[in-house]
Parts: sequence; C-alpha cells; structure tokens
Amino acid sequence: MIFGCGYLGEVLASRCLAKGWRVSALTRNPSTAESLRESGVHEVIEAQLHEDDWHSLLNPSFDFVVNCVGAASRSPEGYRQSYLAGQESICRWLEGGRTETLLFTSSVSVYPQGGGVLVDESSGTEGVSERGSILLDAENKCMSPTEHAGRSFVLRLAGLYGPGRHLLVEKLKKGEPFDGNSSRTLNLIHVEDAASATLSCLESPQGLSGGIYNVSDGSHFSRGEIVHWLAGRLDVDIPPFLESDGRRVADRKISIRKIQENLNWKPRYNSFVKGYDSILS
Repeated sequence: MIFGCGYLGEVLASRCLAKGWRVSALTRNPSTAESLRESGVHEVIEAQLHEDDWHSLLNPSFDFVVNCVGAASRSPEGYRQSYLAGQESICRWLEGGRTETLLFTSSVSVYPQGGGVLVDESSGTEGVSERGSILLDAENKCMSPTEHAGRSFVLRLAGLYGPGRHLLVEKLKKGEPFDGNSSRTLNLIHVEDAASATLSCLESPQGLSGGIYNVSDGSHFSRGEIVHWLAGRLDVDIPPFLESDGRRVADRKISIRKIQENLNWKPRYNSFVKGYDSILS
C-alpha cells in the first residue's frame, strides 16, 4: 500500500509491479490516479490522506505500508496537514489490522546544522525549523511501538530530483538569479535511488527491526558547483547567486554510511553528474 502516491510513489509502484506484487495506492491528484490505473496498479483511491473517509475502502492488512506523501503546501499548516495528520490517519487505520513493515519518507531538513559539517542519524535536531519539527513529530508517529506494525522505518530523503522534476535546470534556462549562497552544500537523491532505498527496507530480513536512515547520493557538492556544471552542460550563462543566506540557514553534508552498512544499499546515481546527465541525455 502506497499512501501519498505522487512523484516518488509512482516510481515505487512501477518497481513493485515489476516484481509481481499486488499494489494499491492513495493519491489526492486525479491525473496521478489515472496514470496509476493505466500503469496496472490494482486499487487506486482518490482521497485526502489526513482525512479518515478512505479507511472503510481499504482492508488494513498489507505486507508493506509506505507513506511517501508530499506537502500540500510549503507552509507549516500544509506540512502539519500532509505529514503529521496524514501519518496519524494511517495509524488509526492500522488499528483494524496489521502490516509487517511501515515506512515513512521524511527529509534531511530535520537537521539544522551549519558550517558544512557531516551529519548522521545520531546528530541532534535541536533548533530545527517549524516545518522540520512537524516532520520529526510525524517520524515519531511512525516509529512509535505498536502491535499493528511488525517494524517501522523512516527514510530521511535529500532533495528529490529526476525526470520531470529538475528545478535547477528550469531556473537556469530562464536565467533567473539563485537565492542564497553558492557555497552551501546541496544534498540530492535521484528518484530512482529513493525508490530503491525504500525497497531495500521493505525487502530486508525480518530480523532487522527497522530504524531511521539518511538517503542521499553520498556526494557533497556545493550549489555553485552544481549550477556551474549544469550551465556548461546546457550551454547557458551562469546566473548570479544572491549570497543572501542568514546565519541559521542549514548547511550540512549528509552521511549515508548507516544505510550502506545495514542494508547494503548504494545509489546508482552517486553524484549529480550521473543523475542530471541521464535526464539531459
């Protein structure tokens, strides 16, 4: 069962269908729902995840339950509705059944560190933004011990990109200046790798009890380096950076050592060069 089945969810659904799994999905987007049906997803529900009216439409007995919902808006209210209220709704639904594995896709934005330091899953989250705090609350809902889930995973994803989702490319084509500092580290993950990391959790031995994992491509390039490379690849002028970051803007390098060691996972696109080259080609 894939909740919030949008950009990442569609790729995950395709991977699962290719394995011969029976896949169900919930989305708030009618066009996404139609695309999922055409792709062969067995059961597609159009609904708002944070509401409970979809509960009666689904028997809560799936081997795997994945919540990869995106925010309805960038506001704290949008985060609270989509992430926290959405995860709470899933937990209420699960009270009527059981799943082997529950998984929630969060974000590396829960790390507030600056100065380009390397952070892992044990790094502190004190001082995180309001939106990051809401994500942490949703993570806690997923990870709270329950008799209705055999184990729980949280994947903290870096910036998601891939075919049809490449904001840096569009910005360069328009010649628009970039907000913030060029020196800030930009942690990225290709959508195909985000899907493969999710599957690595679902297919891991039942002896693995779950946990929280960072997911990025493992490289630590700055925004300026990435933009300069893309500009050369696109043969366009390099727009200026406004160099406007405040002191509290997060600037950290994400470690993926834990998921590499515990789940033997590694990204196919282990740098932005491979990822963007595959898109632009």
